[in-house]
Amino acid sequence: MALAQKLAAQSIAAVAAGQNLQDVLAAIRAGQPDLSPQENGTLQDIAYGCQRYLGSLKFMLGKMLAKPIADPQLESLLLAALYQLHYTRNAPHAVVNEAVEEAAKIGKGQYRSFANAVLRRFLRERGKLAAACKHNDVAKYNLPAWWIQYLKNHYPVHWHNMAAAWQQHPPMILRVNRRRSNAGDYAAGLAQAGMAAKVLDDYAVMLETAVPVALLPGFSDGLVSVQDFGAQQAAHILNPQQGERILDACAAPGGKTGHILELADCEVTALDIDAGRLKRVADNLHRLGFQTASLQCADAQDLNAWYNGRPFDAVLADVPCTASGVLKRNPDIKWQRRPTDAAKTARRQEKLLDTLWQTLTQNGRMLLATCSVFVEENEQQLQKFLNRHPDAECVGQRVLLPNKQQDGFYYALIQKQ
Repeated sequence: MALAQKLAAQSIAAVAAGQNLQDVLAAIRAGQPDLSPQENGTLQDIAYGCQRYLGSLKFMLGKMLAKPIADPQLESLLLAALYQLHYTRNAPHAVVNEAVEEAAKIGKGQYRSFANAVLRRFLRERGKLAAACKHNDVAKYNLPAWWIQYLKNHYPVHWHNMAAAWQQHPPMILRVNRRRSNAGDYAAGLAQAGMAAKVLDDYAVMLETAVPVALLPGFSDGLVSVQDFGAQQAAHILNPQQGERILDACAAPGGKTGHILELADCEVTALDIDAGRLKRVADNLHRLGFQTASLQCADAQDLNAWYNGRPFDAVLADVPCTASGVLKRNPDIKWQRRPTDAAKTARRQEKLLDTLWQTLTQNGRMLLATCSVFVEENEQQLQKFLNRHPDAECVGQRVLLPNKQQDGFYYALIQKQ
């Protein structure tokens, strides 16, 4: 546990410096190839848990300090230890001893007694400190103050439930390949394998407890895919039909691409700017048994690089966004975004949407899709698009708010008149 605590503290410091948590953990694991499965699991839990509850952890730490900690390495170590003490069942004495020993290696060893005093004080005053979190919004909701105010302004009825949902661990949702089975039958198979699950719709299942994908019956054979329930709605709304030409722009990692092909025999082009991520699309489609999709690595905005002039019947425009809706799976995002980010991202999306619109046939349809709850990227983006394109008509919008079974998503289906 000592190594996992140390490495998790490194991840906290790296994220605080502006790095992406997934990238940080990938780099840490690459540098520590001998980590045991248990150490890997503990590292994952502490690293993600600290980001999920960073508001309360920093608040409680601050309550025990006369002045802020100047050394980021020390602060990160204490935050990791506080997470273990408050949110896990790790033995308190072991957590404290390991953190103190690691603190002694920082600087010239002057932090040993300080770390020991802070962590033992926390164990004595934990109840009082936790109660104080309820009176501080950042500590209570584990969101930046500006984000909380944004939610209050734009989601006055739902903001409290949204904030609560984002503090939950993400569920493991499966999409059953309708060409092979259905949710009821697959859930019965899971039960036989000793895995409890809840059926969400005809082809979606939520596991009671997450498991490695290798343990899922039929996963390697393409019987099921792991995909958030909210993300599963994209292909349904796009409603692919037999024989249509469909473009999945920004396709990686390929969950929606595969879903489109499960729904209809159509001619799909999967486009992504990142060759490494496009390989994941290829792997997903291969696992599902779809060999017919055309995969192209190019910038969607550069038509000359990939577009042959044949128009598409439908375009899935899953545009890059702030990812403000998927905090359960990416809790570091909330601490890295700034109040102006949504407007900046929305401006970058405009050129992409305008370009993709050119590839659509008359009476074709484009689905604007984001995993964001910021209206600048959603409703406001749609309105600006409609203002720029007289031949565009919105035929449906859906705002999916985060809850127990899904992340936050936005969908707008636009038809070309």
